[in-house]
Amino acid sequence: MVSQRLQPFGSTIFTEISALSRQHGATDLGQGYPTFEGPESVKLAAIEGLRNGWNQYPPMMGMEELRTAVAHRWRSDTGLIADADREITVTSGATEALAATFIGTFDPGDEVILIEPYYDAYPVGCALSGAVPRYVTLHAPEFRLDADALAEVVSDRTRAILINTPHNPTGRVFDRTELEAVADLCRTHDLIAITDEVYERMVYDVEHVRLATLDGMAERTITISSIGKSFSFTGWKTGWAIASPELAAGIRAAHQFLTFTVPNPMQYGSAAALRIDDSYYTELTTMYRAKRDRLVAGLRGIGLEVYEPQGTYFVLADHRPFGFADDVSFVQHLITEVGVAAIPPSAFYANSDEGSRLVRFAFCKDDEIIDEALEKLSAMR
Repeated sequence: MVSQRLQPFGSTIFTEISALSRQHGATDLGQGYPTFEGPESVKLAAIEGLRNGWNQYPPMMGMEELRTAVAHRWRSDTGLIADADREITVTSGATEALAATFIGTFDPGDEVILIEPYYDAYPVGCALSGAVPRYVTLHAPEFRLDADALAEVVSDRTRAILINTPHNPTGRVFDRTELEAVADLCRTHDLIAITDEVYERMVYDVEHVRLATLDGMAERTITISSIGKSFSFTGWKTGWAIASPELAAGIRAAHQFLTFTVPNPMQYGSAAALRIDDSYYTELTTMYRAKRDRLVAGLRGIGLEVYEPQGTYFVLADHRPFGFADDVSFVQHLITEVGVAAIPPSAFYANSDEGSRLVRFAFCKDDEIIDEALEKLSAMR
């Protein structure tokens, strides 16, 4: 039996959509996994780690080689110094980093501000920790973060604000003005900021601002990221949290009893990935920008109102021109009648009606798959 605290988040819609997609052999623009893989040199490093490295328990906080690589990359990207021994914790993907942050940082009754639409692990993290979510909604077409709306939900019980940037599923990359508003609230009310930055390398023609780099934010920000998205190894489940020693202590206390550690070969491979030349990221961004433009143009060509993303590898569109009652019925029609799988975003909202007019497509796919999907979708024009 599902715990009472988790029951509100026990929606089976994604499982049903996935099963329906397999049943009909639909071209998959739904699930956010790449159909290609990262550099061969990174794979070989993982293989060498298996052959020649430790195959017993590594340090609970992560292997020194990976923690040092994270620290070097963090300093290169931000100019900030992170202590690899006290401030970096390696986790089983960013999702476990989030769970450890919620469980290790919050007490029952603490309020956490979530931006919706959200990654569906966020409210579950609240349920696991006993924290209370308070929601601020992003609205089309720009999906800007409303500073006034954010300030309105802050109370004397507020403990943290969670920001996902680049943002899944809207593709919004919050600008400096928006993040300064977050930072101002954190400084004024002594709040923690949690930033989920797993799409940090998929940013198109705008600046990705790290919240931790703003004045007074380094010591109160928990920055979470992973290898999966940036290197197309989503199955490796290797992530990390960067936080002050005080905050890291709470994360580690929870991490120790969630997964304790992460497989050694993946840690070796991830360390090699983080040491890769910066030209890799330039090529990655160029590739994804082209895929974004390919999918956006095609979706607009069939009559959808498309919100071009500034980041991530997802596109949101408004399906209402086709006359469907909601996102679930539209996606079910796409799968069963058109042969294309997508995601209904209403599951990413506390109030599902907010997302019922939207549909999400993923462009982390080979061009042939994108073109195949667009060819099928053209029948709806």
